Amino acid sequence: MSHAQMNKPVAQVDLKKFEGKWYSLSSIPTALDKKWRETDETYTWNSKGYFDVYTTYKKVKKDKSENCDIRSKLFQVEGTGNAEMKAQFVWPFKIDYWIVELAEDYSYMVVGHPKKKYLFIMSRKPSMDKILYMQIVERCKNRGYQTDDLFFQFDF
Repeated sequence: MSHAQMNKPVAQVDLKKFEGKWYSLSSIPTALDKKWRETDETYTWNSKGYFDVYTTYKKVKKDKSENCDIRSKLFQVEGTGNAEMKAQFVWPFKIDYWIVELAEDYSYMVVGHPKKKYLFIMSRKPSMDKILYMQIVERCKNRGYQTDDLFFQFDF
């Protein structure tokens, strides 16, 4: 199986279980969030058919940090079991947001990209068992992600 074949979204995401707060434990960041630390996102279902996303983070500037926040939207792609989504920070632009791994109990998830441009390991808590974390990283590496580029958002 090639790396491209392994980098696929999960089969199904239950939107009700997905809703709520997630902590970004580590990431291969996008251009937007390269200097963000201690990032958390709260997903709230909007009756118009998408998630409103409220993100808080610390923006690192030289030797200090500043508390910041941003609002965005997350749209489901039809016919994908809600596992392929599109994130929108600025209208009309949307970026791919694939859930490539999801714990059965929704305690953690991995958000990836079809071309492996970025990766986010996220949890319902700002920490995770180190063995579990290393297993997730290994699976991401097997999917073809450059896991050496991961940086930690939280100390755990």
